[in-house]
Amino acid sequence: MSFPEISQPHWLKIHKQENRGPILLVVLSVITLQFLIPKSLAIPHHKVFCFVEAVLLTSIVLVAPKKLGLPHVPQRTLALILNAFMMLSNTASAILLVEKIVDGSISSPAKLLWSGFSIWLSNIVIFSLWYWDFDRGGPAARANAAASTPDFLFPQMTDPAYAEPGWFPTYPDYLYVSVTNASAFSPTDAMPLTRWAKLLMSAQSITSLILVGLVVARAVNILH
Repeated sequence: MSFPEISQPHWLKIHKQENRGPILLVVLSVITLQFLIPKSLAIPHHKVFCFVEAVLLTSIVLVAPKKLGLPHVPQRTLALILNAFMMLSNTASAILLVEKIVDGSISSPAKLLWSGFSIWLSNIVIFSLWYWDFDRGGPAARANAAASTPDFLFPQMTDPAYAEPGWFPTYPDYLYVSVTNASAFSPTDAMPLTRWAKLLMSAQSITSLILVGLVVARAVNILH
Protein backbone atom coordinates (compact mmCIF):
# COMPACT_ATOMS: atom_id res chain seq x y z
CA MET A 1 0.00 0.00 0.00
CA SER A 2 1.39 3.38 -0.95
CA PHE A 3 0.90 6.44 1.15
CA PRO A 4 0.62 9.99 -0.21
CA GLU A 5 3.84 11.96 0.07
CA ILE A 6 3.73 14.67 2.72
CA SER A 7 5.09 17.85 1.26
CA GLN A 8 7.39 20.06 3.26
CA PRO A 9 6.08 23.39 4.55
CA HIS A 10 7.10 26.25 2.29
CA TRP A 11 9.19 27.85 5.05
CA LEU A 12 11.13 24.62 5.67
CA LYS A 13 12.49 24.21 2.16
CA ILE A 14 16.04 25.10 1.14
CA HIS A 15 15.94 28.75 0.10
CA LYS A 16 18.15 31.48 -1.23
CA GLN A 17 20.86 33.06 0.85
CA GLU A 18 20.11 36.07 3.02
CA ASN A 19 21.97 39.32 2.42
CA ARG A 20 23.98 40.54 5.41
CA GLY A 21 23.74 44.26 4.49
CA PRO A 22 20.80 45.14 6.81
CA ILE A 23 22.45 43.34 9.72
CA LEU A 24 25.71 45.25 9.31
CA LEU A 25 23.82 48.56 9.22
CA VAL A 26 21.86 47.94 12.42
CA VAL A 27 24.98 46.73 14.26
CA LEU A 28 26.82 49.87 13.17
CA SER A 29 23.92 51.98 14.44
CA VAL A 30 24.13 50.34 17.88
CA ILE A 31 27.88 50.92 18.08
CA THR A 32 27.30 54.58 17.15
CA LEU A 33 24.59 55.01 19.80
CA GLN A 34 26.80 53.45 22.44
CA PHE A 35 29.69 55.72 21.44
CA LEU A 36 27.50 58.83 21.77
CA ILE A 37 25.89 57.94 25.11
CA PRO A 38 26.75 60.38 27.94
CA LYS A 39 29.85 59.41 29.89
CA SER A 40 27.90 59.35 33.16
CA LEU A 41 25.74 56.52 31.79
CA ALA A 42 28.50 54.50 30.18
CA ILE A 43 30.69 51.76 31.57
CA PRO A 44 34.32 52.69 32.29
CA HIS A 45 36.32 53.01 29.08
CA HIS A 46 33.18 52.57 27.00
CA LYS A 47 34.92 53.99 23.94
CA VAL A 48 37.35 51.07 24.14
CA PHE A 49 34.32 48.77 24.13
CA CYS A 50 33.04 50.55 21.03
CA PHE A 51 36.44 50.17 19.39
CA VAL A 52 36.47 46.43 20.13
CA GLU A 53 32.94 46.14 18.70
CA ALA A 54 34.04 47.98 15.56
CA VAL A 55 37.02 45.64 15.19
CA LEU A 56 34.77 42.60 15.58
CA LEU A 57 32.34 43.99 13.00
CA THR A 58 35.21 44.64 10.57
CA SER A 59 36.52 41.12 11.16
CA ILE A 60 33.11 39.67 10.32
CA VAL A 61 33.06 41.61 7.06
CA LEU A 62 36.55 40.38 6.17
CA VAL A 63 36.24 36.70 7.05
CA ALA A 64 32.60 35.95 6.26
CA PRO A 65 31.04 35.32 2.86
CA LYS A 66 28.86 38.06 1.43
CA LYS A 67 25.79 35.84 1.70
CA LEU A 68 24.55 34.08 4.80
CA GLY A 69 23.50 30.76 3.29
CA LEU A 70 26.61 28.71 4.00
CA PRO A 71 27.78 27.45 7.40
CA HIS A 72 30.70 29.58 8.54
CA VAL A 73 31.89 28.90 12.08
CA PRO A 74 34.32 31.87 12.41
CA GLN A 75 31.68 34.34 11.24
CA ARG A 76 29.02 32.94 13.58
CA THR A 77 31.43 32.90 16.53
CA LEU A 78 32.50 36.50 15.93
CA ALA A 79 28.86 37.58 15.54
CA LEU A 80 27.85 36.02 18.86
CA ILE A 81 30.83 37.59 20.65
CA LEU A 82 30.01 40.99 19.13
CA ASN A 83 26.37 40.79 20.21
CA ALA A 84 27.44 39.74 23.71
CA PHE A 85 29.75 42.78 23.91
CA MET A 86 26.96 45.10 22.78
CA MET A 87 24.52 43.58 25.25
CA LEU A 88 26.99 43.89 28.14
CA SER A 89 27.62 47.55 27.37
CA ASN A 90 23.94 48.37 26.88
CA THR A 91 22.85 46.52 30.02
CA ALA A 92 25.44 48.40 32.08
CA SER A 93 24.16 51.71 30.67
CA ALA A 94 20.57 50.72 31.47
CA ILE A 95 21.51 49.89 35.07
CA LEU A 96 23.34 53.21 35.47
CA LEU A 97 20.36 55.07 34.01
CA VAL A 98 17.97 53.40 36.44
CA GLU A 99 20.28 54.24 39.37
CA LYS A 100 20.43 57.91 38.37
CA ILE A 101 16.67 58.07 37.89
CA VAL A 102 16.10 56.59 41.35
CA ASP A 103 18.54 58.98 43.10
CA GLY A 104 17.25 61.94 41.05
CA SER A 105 20.65 62.99 39.74
CA ILE A 106 19.38 63.57 36.18
CA SER A 107 17.72 66.98 35.99
CA SER A 108 17.68 67.51 32.23
CA PRO A 109 14.62 66.02 30.50
CA ALA A 110 16.37 66.20 27.11
CA LYS A 111 19.33 64.18 28.38
CA LEU A 112 17.03 61.73 30.13
CA LEU A 113 14.82 61.14 27.09
CA TRP A 114 17.74 60.87 24.67
CA SER A 115 19.64 58.44 26.91
CA GLY A 116 16.56 56.33 27.57
CA PHE A 117 15.59 56.21 23.90
CA SER A 118 19.15 55.34 22.86
CA ILE A 119 19.39 52.45 25.32
CA TRP A 120 15.87 51.24 24.47
CA LEU A 121 16.58 51.32 20.72
CA SER A 122 19.89 49.51 21.14
CA ASN A 123 18.10 46.93 23.26
CA ILE A 124 15.64 46.29 20.42
CA VAL A 125 18.42 45.69 17.89
CA ILE A 126 20.47 43.48 20.22
CA PHE A 127 17.54 41.20 21.05
CA SER A 128 16.51 41.04 17.38
CA LEU A 129 20.00 39.76 16.58
CA TRP A 130 19.67 37.05 19.24
CA TYR A 131 16.33 35.97 17.78
CA TRP A 132 17.67 36.01 14.22
CA ASP A 133 20.89 34.18 15.10
CA PHE A 134 19.32 31.38 17.19
CA ASP A 135 16.01 30.61 15.48
CA ARG A 136 16.42 27.13 13.92
CA GLY A 137 20.20 27.40 14.23
CA GLY A 138 20.71 30.75 12.51
CA PRO A 139 20.46 32.05 8.93
CA ALA A 140 22.79 29.47 7.38
CA ALA A 141 20.97 26.54 8.99
CA ARG A 142 17.61 27.98 7.93
CA ALA A 143 18.79 28.46 4.34
CA ASN A 144 19.86 24.82 4.21
CA ALA A 145 16.75 23.55 6.02
CA ALA A 146 19.00 21.93 8.63
CA ALA A 147 16.48 22.19 11.49
CA SER A 148 12.81 21.37 11.23
CA THR A 149 11.54 22.63 14.59
CA PRO A 150 10.99 26.39 14.61
CA ASP A 151 11.67 28.53 17.67
CA PHE A 152 9.31 31.26 16.42
CA LEU A 153 5.99 30.69 14.67
CA PHE A 154 5.35 33.48 12.17
CA PRO A 155 1.84 33.97 10.71
CA GLN A 156 3.16 33.11 7.23
CA MET A 157 4.19 29.69 8.53
CA THR A 158 0.67 28.70 9.56
CA ASP A 159 -0.90 29.03 6.12
CA PRO A 160 0.79 29.43 2.69
CA ALA A 161 -2.06 31.77 1.71
CA TYR A 162 -0.55 34.41 4.01
CA ALA A 163 2.90 34.21 2.42
CA GLU A 164 4.27 35.11 -0.96
CA PRO A 165 5.85 32.24 -2.96
CA GLY A 166 9.23 31.27 -1.55
CA TRP A 167 8.72 33.20 1.69
CA PHE A 168 11.09 32.60 4.57
CA PRO A 169 11.84 34.73 7.66
CA THR A 170 14.68 37.22 7.25
CA TYR A 171 16.24 39.73 9.61
CA PRO A 172 13.51 42.42 9.23
CA ASP A 173 10.97 39.86 10.49
CA TYR A 174 12.97 39.30 13.67
CA LEU A 175 13.52 43.04 14.06
CA TYR A 176 9.75 43.55 13.95
CA VAL A 177 9.30 40.83 16.59
CA SER A 178 11.76 42.68 18.81
CA VAL A 179 10.11 46.07 18.23
CA THR A 180 6.63 44.82 19.11
CA ASN A 181 7.88 42.86 22.13
CA ALA A 182 9.70 45.94 23.46
CA SER A 183 6.67 48.17 22.83
CA ALA A 184 3.75 45.97 23.86
CA PHE A 185 5.76 43.90 26.39
CA SER A 186 4.37 40.73 24.83
CA PRO A 187 4.54 38.88 21.48
CA THR A 188 2.17 40.31 18.89
CA ASP A 189 3.48 38.84 15.64
CA ALA A 190 5.57 35.68 15.97
CA MET A 191 4.86 33.36 18.88
CA PRO A 192 7.80 31.87 20.80
CA LEU A 193 7.65 28.07 20.83
CA THR A 194 10.81 26.94 22.60
CA ARG A 195 11.83 27.67 26.17
CA TRP A 196 14.89 29.75 25.27
CA ALA A 197 12.76 31.95 22.99
CA LYS A 198 10.18 32.47 25.74
CA LEU A 199 12.86 33.29 28.32
CA LEU A 200 14.64 35.71 26.00
CA MET A 201 11.42 37.51 25.09
CA SER A 202 10.48 37.67 28.78
CA ALA A 203 13.84 39.24 29.62
CA GLN A 204 13.38 41.83 26.87
CA SER A 205 9.82 42.66 27.97
CA ILE A 206 10.81 43.13 31.61
CA THR A 207 13.82 45.26 30.67
CA SER A 208 11.75 47.46 28.38
CA LEU A 209 8.95 47.83 30.91
CA ILE A 210 11.32 48.99 33.63
CA LEU A 211 13.25 51.29 31.32
CA VAL A 212 10.26 52.93 29.63
CA GLY A 213 8.27 53.23 32.87
CA LEU A 214 11.04 54.89 34.85
CA VAL A 215 12.18 57.20 32.03
CA VAL A 216 8.67 58.46 31.29
CA ALA A 217 7.80 58.88 34.97
CA ARG A 218 11.00 60.79 35.70
CA ALA A 219 10.62 62.97 32.59
CA VAL A 220 7.06 63.91 33.58
CA ASN A 221 8.24 64.69 37.11
CA ILE A 222 11.04 66.96 35.83
CA LEU A 223 8.75 68.80 33.41
CA HIS A 224 6.28 69.52 36.22
